[in-house]
Amino acid sequence: MTKSSNSLSDRNSRRDFFKTAAMSSLAGAAFGGYLERLAADDSQEKIKSSLANLVPAKDASSGLELLLLPEGFRYSTFGWLNDPMSDGFRTPGSHDGMAVIKAEGSTVTLCRNHEVTGSRSFAGESISFDPKAGGGCTNMDFDTANGQWKKAWGSLAGTVRNCAGGPTPWGTWLSCEETTYGPGDKYNDKPLGLSEDHGWIFEVPADAAKEPKPLKDMGRFVHEAVAVDPATGIVYETEDRTTAGLYRFVPNEKGKLAKGGKLQMLKAKGRDDLSKKCKVGKTIDITWVDIEAPELPHSPGTNDSLGVFKQGKKAGGTTFARLEGCWWSNGLVHFVSTSGGDAGAGQVWALSPKEQTITMLFESPSKEVMDAPDNMTVRPGGGIVLCEDGSVKPQRLHGLRANGSIVTLAANNVKLAKKHKGFKGDYRGSEWCGACFSSDGKWLFANIQSPGFTVAITGPWEDLGI
Repeated sequence: MTKSSNSLSDRNSRRDFFKTAAMSSLAGAAFGGYLERLAADDSQEKIKSSLANLVPAKDASSGLELLLLPEGFRYSTFGWLNDPMSDGFRTPGSHDGMAVIKAEGSTVTLCRNHEVTGSRSFAGESISFDPKAGGGCTNMDFDTANGQWKKAWGSLAGTVRNCAGGPTPWGTWLSCEETTYGPGDKYNDKPLGLSEDHGWIFEVPADAAKEPKPLKDMGRFVHEAVAVDPATGIVYETEDRTTAGLYRFVPNEKGKLAKGGKLQMLKAKGRDDLSKKCKVGKTIDITWVDIEAPELPHSPGTNDSLGVFKQGKKAGGTTFARLEGCWWSNGLVHFVSTSGGDAGAGQVWALSPKEQTITMLFESPSKEVMDAPDNMTVRPGGGIVLCEDGSVKPQRLHGLRANGSIVTLAANNVKLAKKHKGFKGDYRGSEWCGACFSSDGKWLFANIQSPGFTVAITGPWEDLGI
């Protein structure tokens, strides 16, 4: 099991983090001024400014300049689409959510999602939930001592649109299906031919793969990511829809999710909708309402994928705009609203289970400043890292510092003039996914979704304030 990477240092305690991120009225005013200055800049100048500290950097694996990074940083790619794996299967595409779920000595094991829909399973029958579904997970070993990738293998197959998920304190990965497809459904007007209902969460081991079983009490809806409270075992779940809820799963037995539990939706005091008109630093009290039928995928008589959401709304639950990334750190659940905020460019929130409150830490004033934050992580002892999934080109990887300011950590520079591993073209608009750190905070792992590869980055993170 990985040594806990979900604790910030004392200087970044909850009180200090919120204080420096505009919890006080004085800090809030200063932060608001910071956003006003950003919003006033010319759009292209803001994009150029965000890239000013970055330079083209060569991939240690291929020699290609695939990323823009700050001086002093280096990286290596691995697990490109169709690369052979150690189990004889080939790497599936659409790389997405990811986390380190095990560490032994200098070797860390990562589990990586693949957001693929139909066709057929990429792996063997023993780890395939549905032979007609192309999504799933692959695991990878990386040696942090010498910066070398070691091997990869399939760990979950036969699932649909495995978008994100989250690591557990007991050393597994929870992989989430971002769909409610089932037998008889179509994709792009073509029958999918699925043999099973989808829209579930699956638990994936770090080592030998096992027969996949859906955790049905955790709900059937358009899942995105999860975060687990190590003290209680409660799992917080995000929903990636224009109208989304934030949920929590209270297990019957801590660490034994297959034994069932209760699904609930967040209700914010005095706020039916938090997608817009929110204030940075304002703390809102919350409660939870029960979802009586967590396996209900649609509203009665429809195919709207809102069966769970509408149950929560009927009971008084609160609406967010496209909830995606979610990460546990320092006693808090950090989560992202990709299209939330007055500019529709994204919000970053923190939920305190102890105090039963939520606080908005950041709201992007424009897509040029931050464009649709998606997957996210927290650096051990440091700040928040946010993956962009929007329209700005190149797509960037941002850091949110404790004082509320942002810094661009990397940019997608994948321009393949000649074929590499069968790929050619300009992929700079492809999203970043799956950001996560080694437990010592030295290595950042992430994915470029298309053409599909994983990258390990290291350098002086502290110099960037992250």
